[in-house]
Amino acid sequence: MKKLEIIYGIHPLIEAIQSKKNIRKIFFHKELIQVSNAYKKLINISKKENIIIQTVPKQKFHKLKNKNHQGVFGIISPIKTYSIVDLLPVFYENGKNPLLIILDRITDVRNFGSIIRTAVCAGVDAIIIPNKNTAHIGSDSIKTSSGALFKIPICKEKSIKNTIELLINYGLKIVSATEKSNIDWYNIDFSGPTALILGNEEKGISPIYLEISCEKAKIPVIEGISSLNVSVACGIILYEVFRQRKFITK
Repeated sequence: MKKLEIIYGIHPLIEAIQSKKNIRKIFFHKELIQVSNAYKKLINISKKENIIIQTVPKQKFHKLKNKNHQGVFGIISPIKTYSIVDLLPVFYENGKNPLLIILDRITDVRNFGSIIRTAVCAGVDAIIIPNKNTAHIGSDSIKTSSGALFKIPICKEKSIKNTIELLINYGLKIVSATEKSNIDWYNIDFSGPTALILGNEEKGISPIYLEISCEKAKIPVIEGISSLNVSVACGIILYEVFRQRKFITK
């Protein structure tokens, strides 16, 4: 039997219910309930979907004492992961111009969640992560993504190198976000099928992935600063992709 996950926070729970995830039960903290529009919305949609609601004492929240749970948590079945080889044909059959993100050893759950939220907002079709050395897909990543984790396929792959080569064979341009480039991000053509690689918070993108990338995109920073936070860099580049696809290609 698969281990159940805890999801906490009002907005992540609303996102989960609206995305038709299997919420088993929702627990409310007796002493921390704050009646707000978001709280009322959570109650209403929970009742509409026949989800069990229970008010419990603070002891039930012991494991979440250092989390921003807002006085509510739910129990959910684990998030499903995919393989990109199964999704790519579907994207093309549906007439999509695929936009993917490859996360190379992103281990900070806050960066992971922020990247996912930005990816959903910018129209990314899927996120690819390695089987190992990556942030855990669970309650913390659900919370930090504000529930956006439920709105995008997450693909776990054994070999990122083999996956990159597969994407190239499918006609995708592989673009690495790295300071080891002479080309600014806005001078790269993102109008066609693209996969953007974002690297580890400290070590950046693995040299082997840089070597087989089609392009390398740099975001200039002022002297004395080595590089941007990876989730910030993600947002800057994704919205250049968004700009090109929305305006330049029309």
